[in-house]
Amino acid sequence: MEEADEKLKEMHMGRIIHMLSHQMKRNCNNVDSAITNDDLTVMQKHVLKFVLLESLHRDLYQKDIEEEFQIRKSTVTGILKLMESHGYIRRESVKRDARLKRIVPTAKAEEIRPKILEQIQKTEAKLLEGIPQENVTICKQTLWQMFHNISEMNEEENKKDE
Repeated sequence: MEEADEKLKEMHMGRIIHMLSHQMKRNCNNVDSAITNDDLTVMQKHVLKFVLLESLHRDLYQKDIEEEFQIRKSTVTGILKLMESHGYIRRESVKRDARLKRIVPTAKAEEIRPKILEQIQKTEAKLLEGIPQENVTICKQTLWQMFHNISEMNEEENKKDE
């Protein structure tokens, strides 16, 4: 354990986060294995996962996907059109504003949700194995603050470029 502690002292936070992110992408319990349908691209699978998880808690719109994945409106429009043509989502008009279209998973998509939730639970359990709850809470708070800090830095840089 001393060797690991020494390594950690020398490592930058960004490197540790990158290594964890890389391992999570390689994880056999990722979204690609839950959504085995070959008619969707990897990006469409990620969007579908987002739609399936977020629609449990709130109404979703195209703007939410643009913000979550930091992609342009035209890109999201193309992704959603294909997902709709493959029968995974439908777009419903909203009474208060006919221009708004709520994104709703279809029954075909709903069949996938339990697999995704199961894989998330397995991954979370493994990630948190042997870590006391108070440390998990501190870690989440710390990572969220780091996210906020780097987002703020990026916004400042974008303003300079304008």
